[in-house]
Amino acid sequence: MSLTGSRPPYPSNPPQYRGQPPTRAAPPAQRAMHARQPDREWAAPPRHTGAARLRQRRLRPLVPWLFLAPALILFLYFKIMPLLQGVKMSFYDVRPYLGDRYVGWGNYVETTTQPQFTRAIWQTVVLAVGTTAGSILLGFLLAILVEGQARHLWLVRTAAFLPVVTTMAVVAEVWQVMYYPDKGGALNTILGWIGVGPEPFLRSPDQAMPSVILVGIWRGAPYDMMIFLAGLATVDRNLCESAAVDGASRWSRFYHVTLPSLRPVITILALLAALRGLRSFTEVFLLTNGGPAGRTQVIMVLIYKLGLEQGKLGVAAAGSMILFVATAAVTIAVYVWRRRAVIR
Repeated sequence: MSLTGSRPPYPSNPPQYRGQPPTRAAPPAQRAMHARQPDREWAAPPRHTGAARLRQRRLRPLVPWLFLAPALILFLYFKIMPLLQGVKMSFYDVRPYLGDRYVGWGNYVETTTQPQFTRAIWQTVVLAVGTTAGSILLGFLLAILVEGQARHLWLVRTAAFLPVVTTMAVVAEVWQVMYYPDKGGALNTILGWIGVGPEPFLRSPDQAMPSVILVGIWRGAPYDMMIFLAGLATVDRNLCESAAVDGASRWSRFYHVTLPSLRPVITILALLAALRGLRSFTEVFLLTNGGPAGRTQVIMVLIYKLGLEQGKLGVAAAGSMILFVATAAVTIAVYVWRRRAVIR
C-alpha cells in the first residue's frame, strides 16, 4: 500500500518471474504475456539437409547385410571355402609333405572307371529310391491316422516324431541290437512266433540293403508325417463336403480333391528324401560299413574309404564333386518340372 492508500501496480516483468513460466501466483498480465511469447528453448530441431537424407538413403540397404554378416562369414568359411578347396583337390594328386601334383581330369577318369564306383552309384540309387518311396508312403499313412483336433493326438505325434530328433548313432546301435542274427534277437524272436527265422539281416548280402532301407524309412517317415499334416490342414474342406454331397466316394474325394492339393507337398518331400538318400552315410557306415561283400557300399562310404583309409584324397575329392553335381542336377530338375507344372 502506498501513502495515498492505493495498491501499486505489478511490474510487467518482475525479476522473480524472469526466465521461468508463470505459476498460479503470478499476476494475470504476466501469465498472458508469457502465453503470447513462444518458448525458444523448446524450438523444433533443424531439419536434415538434402545431403544427410541422401546419405541415409544410400546406407539404408546396407543395414540388413550388417545383421547377416556374422552368419555369412561363418557360411563362407565353413561351406564355400571347403567346397572350393575340394574342387582344387579334385585336379591334383594330393601328397602330404611331398607336394601336390597336377593330374587334370585323371582323378575323375579313375573315379568313374572303377567298377566299385559304378556299383556304389547303383546301390546309392537303390537306397535313395527305397527310402524315398517308403518314407513318403508311411509318412502319409501316419498323417492320415493322427490327423484331427483330439487332445490325445499330440502325444501320439510326439512319440512318432522321436526318431527324427534322435541321434543317428543311437538309432544305429538300437537297430543293430534288433537285427541281432540269433534266436535271441528282437526281430528274430518275433519271427520265431510265426515259425520264421532266425534271419541274418545285416550279415546277409541279400538282406543287408533292405535292412538299411528299413532303418532309413523308420527314421524319415515321421518327418514326412509332419509335413503331410501341415499340407492336409490347407486342403479346402468345402470341396470335400461338396463332393460328398454330390455322391463321391471316399476314394474319389481323396484322388480328385485331397491328392491334387498335396501335390506341392509331395514334390518337396520327394526332393528332400531323394537328397537324403543320395547323401546317406552315417546309417550305412555304422550298420554295415559298406558290407557284407560291398553290397551296401554307397558313394559316401566309398569316398570316405578312398580318402581317409586309402589316402587317395584327390580321387575322393573328385567323387565328392560328382556327387555334388548329381544332387544339384536333381534339385534343378525338380524345380524346373515343378515350375512348368505351375505354369500349365
